[in-house]
Amino acid sequence: MSSMEIPDAELLQTYVAGDDEAFAELVRRHKDRLWAVALRTMRSPEVAADALQEALISASRRARQYRGDAAVLTWLHRIVINACLDRLRRNKLRATQPLPESLDGEPALVAADDPEREAALVEMRHEVIGAMRQLNADQRAALVLIDMEGYSVDEAAGILGCAPGTIKSRCARGRARLAPLLAHLRLP
Repeated sequence: MSSMEIPDAELLQTYVAGDDEAFAELVRRHKDRLWAVALRTMRSPEVAADALQEALISASRRARQYRGDAAVLTWLHRIVINACLDRLRRNKLRATQPLPESLDGEPALVAADDPEREAALVEMRHEVIGAMRQLNADQRAALVLIDMEGYSVDEAAGILGCAPGTIKSRCARGRARLAPLLAHLRLP
């Protein structure tokens, strides 16, 4: 069986049993999604990289504590989000460097033959990022998980370690703060 066919939970158990390569495979398998969550939560590539590194170290140390209540990826997301929120609270980080042109670190995909649309999308992206900066860390984390990563309310609650009602409240308040800030935007 190739390493891609081995379920995440089995890889984690193999790591706990002493195979360091198993954890490396988990990281390789999920690094893009974990990076996207860290970047969207932290808003700064440098700070996101530090938070993600802290999260992965924490996950490797806490691997024995994984109970299997949630998918391994969900468990890893929770650790990444918690590392990001801890870093935000610890540093009281509010103003940071802007995100790259694309929220997930990839180049923006816009037709090169329509420079007007491309310029409008870049401007819109900057406005959305600026508006997200005005949310508190808890609201931003909830919105990243629900609206950007596509988690259900229950999954987001598990990742953030709070009640589903708290997630709904954070999302509602975050969206309410974003609505007037972004009401003028329309896709060109």
